[in-house]
Amino acid sequence: MPEFPDRHEQIRLVHAEFIRQMVETARNPERRRDFEALLSEAEKHGWHALAGALRRVASGDSGPQIFKGLDEEDQILADSVLRGLQDPSTLPDPNARQDPTLAAPGLAHMIHAAATGNAQALMLIGNMAEQMNTVGGPMARLAGVIRPMINGERDPSRLCKGMDSQGEQLVLNILSELGKLERH
Repeated sequence: MPEFPDRHEQIRLVHAEFIRQMVETARNPERRRDFEALLSEAEKHGWHALAGALRRVASGDSGPQIFKGLDEEDQILADSVLRGLQDPSTLPDPNARQDPTLAAPGLAHMIHAAATGNAQALMLIGNMAEQMNTVGGPMARLAGVIRPMINGERDPSRLCKGMDSQGEQLVLNILSELGKLERH
């Protein structure tokens, strides 16, 4: 059986592009406008505390106070940006997040937990879907089927409608993982 990334790494993989963009724009003074534009977009999606933390990180703050008031997902993102500024080799690979074998089990577990009443999982998967929707394209289509899966939809033809082959494979892998979880 393959090893899957832990929950923190799954969060980093889902947000890999955002983390990398934050690091790239924060370390380059000529790209300060891009940095602020990314943070403004994050704030539009309700990530006010995270945006504030990332502004502190970009201005050189690296103490534990940057994590104050952040939920678990925001802490992971802020820590990833901080570490990426200190050592770019720690940045998540944005291509890895698109590997269905990496994403499906984590997404399935979160969808299953949300469907069974876990409020934290519902919030986390909702935030992930928002970010995926912001990315657009195939990621937005995937975000659009998360709520139906939470609500019990399991028909692959409905869920995969309009998806490319990679998105379709990811949905099929999620459904397979959900099937395993629901049998136990």
